[in-house]
This record gives sequence, C-alpha cells and structure tokens, in this order.
Amino acid sequence: MIIAAGGGRRIGGPEALLYCGDQLLVERALRIVGETGCDPVVVVLGAAADQVRDTADLTGATVVVNRAWGTGLGSSLRVGLDALKDSDAEAVVVFPVNMPGITADALRRVTALPYPEVLVCATYAGMRSYPMVFGRRHWAAIATLANADGGARPYLLAHTGEVIDISCDGVAEGGLVDTPESVAAWGLAVPVQRTPA
Repeated sequence: MIIAAGGGRRIGGPEALLYCGDQLLVERALRIVGETGCDPVVVVLGAAADQVRDTADLTGATVVVNRAWGTGLGSSLRVGLDALKDSDAEAVVVFPVNMPGITADALRRVTALPYPEVLVCATYAGMRSYPMVFGRRHWAAIATLANADGGARPYLLAHTGEVIDISCDGVAEGGLVDTPESVAAWGLAVPVQRTPA
C-alpha cells in the first residue's frame, strides 16, 4: 500500500506530484513495489487526486481516494486497508510516498515474513519507521486505532512485544520529505500549481 494522499502544504504541492528526476514520487513508489512482486498494489490518493490520476502512470495499481486526507495518515491507512479486505493477501506492506529513500531492497527485507500474524517495522539508526508490514489479523484493529498523523503507531505501541524490527540501514534512508529544505536536499521538483482560468 502506497500512501500518496498528503497535500504538501509546507512544500508547495501534493507529495504524490513531486518529481524525482523525470518520474513522479508516486510513480517511483509504484515501480519499487513492482520490483518486489507485491500484489495487489493499492495507491491511496487524497490531495489533488484528480490531478494525480491525470498526471501519473498508475498502471497495475488499485487506486482509491481518501476524501478525508486532510485529517492525516490514519484515515488514509483505513481507506487502504478497506480496499484490501476482499483480497487474499495475508499481509500488507505500507509506506508513504514522501519517503524517497525507501528502496526495493528495504521492501524485500521487511516482507520476508508475510504472515497473517506479523508486525514488522523498518528501522534506521534504531528508530522505527517505514516500510511497515501488517499481517491481516491486525488490520481491523489497526484501522480502528489509527489516528491522525500517528497512523498505526497507537496499535504498534500497544503490541510492541510483537513487533519485529528489521534494520534497513545501508539499503535505504528513512527521512521524510516534509519541508522545503528536505525537498531541496533530495533534489526534488515541486509541481507547478495550476491557476484558475
């Protein structure tokens, strides 16, 4: 599941529409997921969803829209989990599109145990972050407890003894793109804003 719903208020445009070279971040994320063989793939859009659909190549993904994207990550997580409930997936790997340092190698590391009971978090310098893997047995409770910007954190804190931490140091970077400085540091390009006619 790729969370690509954020409005990017502090960075000047929707996160999904940031360019990394000649590719949008949401397209990059979809390519990385494709390299790992994860299936099905759900992309959760929110801010500027119509523009993202018109601009990005999301071939191969089930695209859903979180109309309440402004309330934070938790609502996007609920929308994505709901889209997967009728699939036969035993676990879901989740990461937000505004983490361009996530790699296919990181996804492969955290998805090595795709069981219904599993809870996995990537770590960077010992700190938990994305990508995360949630076994199907946890989905309903995660959706219930998911909050604003904390996403699944409340559930993970309540089940910390069950979480498997997988170090992704050396194969990925865990930084978020959420400030103009981080956009510049990653060499990303902010989308040109459309002006009303």
